[in-house]
Amino acid sequence: MIPFLRLLSLSSVLFMFFPAELPTGAAEQGHSRPGAQGHPQSSARGRKTPATDVISFNDATRAAGINFHLTCGSLEKHYIMETMCGGVAVFDYDNDGWMDIYFVNGSTLEDVKAGKCHSGKLYRNNHDGTFSDVTARSGLNHCGWGYGVAIGDYDNDGWEDLYLTYLDGGVLYHNNRDGTFVDVTAKGGVANAGHWGTSAAFGDYDNDGRLDLYVANYVDLDLDHLPQFGKGPFCQYRGIPVSCGPRGLKGGRDRLYHNNGDGTFTDVTEKLNIDSDSYYGLGVLWLDYDLDGCLDLYVANDSSPSLLYHNNCHGGFDEVGVKAGVAYSSDGREQAGMGVDSADYDRDGWPDIVKTNFSDDSNNLYHNDHDGEFTDLAGAAGFGPISIPFLGFGVKFADFGNRGWPDVFVTNGHVNPQVDSQSFGVSYAERPLLFRNSQDGRFEETGLSAGAALARRYVGRGAATADFGNRGVEDLLMTVLDGSPVLLHNHTIANRHSVLIKVVGTASNRDGFGARVQLKAGGIVQSAEVRANSSFESASDPRLHFGLGTAREVDEITIRWPSGHADLIGSQAVDEELVIQEGLGVRRRIPLLRQ
Repeated sequence: MIPFLRLLSLSSVLFMFFPAELPTGAAEQGHSRPGAQGHPQSSARGRKTPATDVISFNDATRAAGINFHLTCGSLEKHYIMETMCGGVAVFDYDNDGWMDIYFVNGSTLEDVKAGKCHSGKLYRNNHDGTFSDVTARSGLNHCGWGYGVAIGDYDNDGWEDLYLTYLDGGVLYHNNRDGTFVDVTAKGGVANAGHWGTSAAFGDYDNDGRLDLYVANYVDLDLDHLPQFGKGPFCQYRGIPVSCGPRGLKGGRDRLYHNNGDGTFTDVTEKLNIDSDSYYGLGVLWLDYDLDGCLDLYVANDSSPSLLYHNNCHGGFDEVGVKAGVAYSSDGREQAGMGVDSADYDRDGWPDIVKTNFSDDSNNLYHNDHDGEFTDLAGAAGFGPISIPFLGFGVKFADFGNRGWPDVFVTNGHVNPQVDSQSFGVSYAERPLLFRNSQDGRFEETGLSAGAALARRYVGRGAATADFGNRGVEDLLMTVLDGSPVLLHNHTIANRHSVLIKVVGTASNRDGFGARVQLKAGGIVQSAEVRANSSFESASDPRLHFGLGTAREVDEITIRWPSGHADLIGSQAVDEELVIQEGLGVRRRIPLLRQ
């Protein structure tokens, strides 16, 4: 969390334009977790979205049969580790072509010391809008205080594996191909022992055809000697006692594990000079921001500079966050970064970056300037100012209206429940934000017109996107601290088309993570990178979703694979899922079940 007085110059300017959305008072806490919030009833000013073009969702959680409660410490949140749970993964664990769900669960201080378990849950997609709890036979039974999850087929056997982060390390689960998983952490050498892991992500940084693993670590805690609630310089928020940290606590150094190709990994953190200052890591994103064919890495840190590792394409990295303009705010301040995602939001062919931050600060919208640098256009785009009162965690780019332009969804929620007893104009629970892409470099916040579920307040954490019904539209899933998740069914009514693209690597990693796909249809060109892991502690549907508007044919698809191979695919029908294998073209065409 960033002290409010350091934001005074920015806030005083923005107050003239957004007086109802900016909380009053001064913060004294240097914190990693979320902070102050704003008025959920606030909405964006500016032009109105036509009634025929409104993105809309309804809460389908109960109807879908999802019954999960996220436990994360006491309700009073006396300690920093009680504020950060919320990982969720969307993936097809049984290879039936439908996206399933895994929820990571936390614990309490008393229960983790006693060895009492709070199980995460695996839900199988029943293909009819409902899910079945299959946790009992899945083998996903590690007992600990969980936070994040990463998805990836690390051994290229065609089945998705899981990596889970915990308060005291991490666990790698291998998919047995029969609906069960087995803990292979010891063999794999990825225990992250003694570290509190948050977000993690698989990506093939050296293009050897095998997925490597990055784990963001937050702070190193001694559960027997925790800082006392409200006692100390970093244990106050606007003059009231709250949990302590992360400032004043020792940061946990992130870890990068190289895949050896035999089921084991080698820790190359020190060798490659990863996170040498042990910043407070929260969000992780693999992306090829300079389009040189090698995956770079962006890490959102709390209360410290964020990091951008440029891949030199020779097995090493150079940290260039400051030079690239993504380490600090646009006016040079450290920020409390949480969630991250990437997409080509303005269709110029280059991947841009979005990052959420603590309240009393703007979220970032880093536009790729095509020269190795970024410009934060959050203010000019209408994306940043409205976010200032909110404390953002999960964030996802997705084309929710099938218009061919990526929109943005943000989950929000404070970290200090004590704010509810004050008259700060801030609340613990906050509504999520939905930004509709205006197609001119700007965004319009439309959450209050997107259905009753998005107008409610939540203590939101993780966020993921998926086409759960294979209908050609992107649904949403968010996790709620000390509560039930929210499955948001996309029922945007529009006569627009789409395609889903699932890639299968051969020389490249089997998941095709890092592949860049360019699609031409209806006179426009869209591009996207293949990944699963982004947002905050979460993983989304790895299939690429392209909204096509009224186009009735895909003219051309080009895939540039991590191996260096390129595939050119000719004309294709719309409203299908295309399974494309490296070097072999389209292997399957599956009609989408349009609503």
